[in-house]
Amino acid sequence: MSFLLNCLKSYPPQRGFDHATELEHGARPPAQAPYRMAPAELAELRKQLDWLLEARLIQSSKAPYRSPVLFQRKQDGSMKMCLDYRALNKVTIKNKYSIPNVMDLFDKLTKAKFYTKIDLRSRYWQVSVARGDEPKTMCVTRYDSFEVLVMPFSLTNTPATFCNLMNDVLYEVLDRFVVYLDDISAEAGYLFVAGAETSTV
Repeated sequence: MSFLLNCLKSYPPQRGFDHATELEHGARPPAQAPYRMAPAELAELRKQLDWLLEARLIQSSKAPYRSPVLFQRKQDGSMKMCLDYRALNKVTIKNKYSIPNVMDLFDKLTKAKFYTKIDLRSRYWQVSVARGDEPKTMCVTRYDSFEVLVMPFSLTNTPATFCNLMNDVLYEVLDRFVVYLDDISAEAGYLFVAGAETSTV
């Protein structure tokens, strides 16, 4: 986490692709209670909340929205904090932006001998939540309620927003690289060409 904190010393710039959450007409703000947690989960929750506050990725809020927090155990034994936006997602108008077909992308890699794979660090956190929509991201815990200032991965339209951003940023090279959300692959028939292609990204 310390490495990510150094990378995220400033709020993401406004890029014209801020994540907006538009609700269905007449939808009420979902308001749920915090989930019960074991002592180890509470300790981890406090640790991660302190880190997110220090990184300025969340802020305390009194908005009417309430989405609970839960933990998912990762393969290495660590705990990943997840925001349960299922109730919010049910009343969110879905973004129909088309995600690339994975099989079409694989077809582009079949003739290459060398590959370079780039996995973007802190991916979705590079996108700001649209101004005025921060209250909709609110998560509730036993310690406080917080708005998320950068795009959470569990909102229903997050993949569409990020795909739109990546396609815009890499528009000129979409026929040369394989771009799927936060994964970018450069392929080439010769090693020195693969290196040059990677430097382009």
